[in-house]
Amino acid sequence: MPTAALSHEAAVQEVYRLTPQIREYDEFMYLGVRWLPYTMFFHHPNYRSEVINTDAFGFRLSRYRDTQVSVAQLPADAPVNILVGGSTTLGTGASTDDWTVASRLSAHSDAPWINFGGRGYNAVQEVVMFLMHQHRFQAIQNVVVFSGMNTLTLEGLPDELATEHGRYYYSYEYDHYMGKYNDDLKRRTNTYASELDKRGGWLSRFKHYLDGQVSHENPADKIIDDRATDNAQRLERAAWVVSNALKQWQQLLAPFNARLTFVLQPMAYWTRDFLTEDEEAVFHAIDSCPNNFWRLFSQILRPENHAPFASAIERECRRLGIDFFDMNLMYRHSPLLSQTVFVDRVHFNDAGYDEAARLIHHHLITQ
Repeated sequence: MPTAALSHEAAVQEVYRLTPQIREYDEFMYLGVRWLPYTMFFHHPNYRSEVINTDAFGFRLSRYRDTQVSVAQLPADAPVNILVGGSTTLGTGASTDDWTVASRLSAHSDAPWINFGGRGYNAVQEVVMFLMHQHRFQAIQNVVVFSGMNTLTLEGLPDELATEHGRYYYSYEYDHYMGKYNDDLKRRTNTYASELDKRGGWLSRFKHYLDGQVSHENPADKIIDDRATDNAQRLERAAWVVSNALKQWQQLLAPFNARLTFVLQPMAYWTRDFLTEDEEAVFHAIDSCPNNFWRLFSQILRPENHAPFASAIERECRRLGIDFFDMNLMYRHSPLLSQTVFVDRVHFNDAGYDEAARLIHHHLITQ
């Protein structure tokens, strides 16, 4: 069925009409960036709304029995379980904190599950974030890394934004705005080394000032996509980054004697070969008002990308002795397969998150 073209504003309003809770996630995510050392950024702390709430460190709250638990609010009388990942673990698309995978795992298992999700984080940042908070945990039973898609998506960034440490959310912004500091160094009052020889008095400084006034383009509006990315290399790179991070998780969790499990998070086009009518409508609206993150999906949507990525991670998990599950495959046996569960390509609604939690719990107790 043909779909009508939508302007950016009309598309955003259509997304909010079809998935009203997404407006609150946009409020949460577009407050401005909270910069942090080591991981670069994280959620705002002590955020309060009817949809999403965070603790004193910025982690989303989880429901456990009649209370809320988090990294800042660990239960005192029980070992904890940790769900690690990006915005799917965070629970983007859930109507409240009670419907994230971590909260639903708590309900299915009657054990506390901590939401350790970081919006936009790749596999490396997930590990580093745990390293920063490792000292807060006393007893850990399970760690489930429910991840993979952020790393694959971000490895689609153009080569000029790549570093020896991979590609990451805000790659362009980091390079652009930190580059301004280098410019500031060149025009400071007192300088050193070869920069001394380049000083040309007030005329040189005035020219530098004029150069800075020429461009009126807002860097926040820069469009970035994955059209120039070699997709085969991208799949290989991303699988290596995820696998290497799992090796690091294994080392970090050794003192806790915790069970480590990796679950490849699902992507709508990898899970099934159709969308429901509601999913078609919201996907069309999203595609009509894309941000750069969604633009990085253009080459990985095809289902033939699924097996090379998943199998490479699975091989390394087997070598390391880490349990591996693929939510794309798990969902194919779900009674909810034909129902509307996706609010976008990688995030669920309440029913979808609850089913993901049920499937994870089932595989944890039967493995």
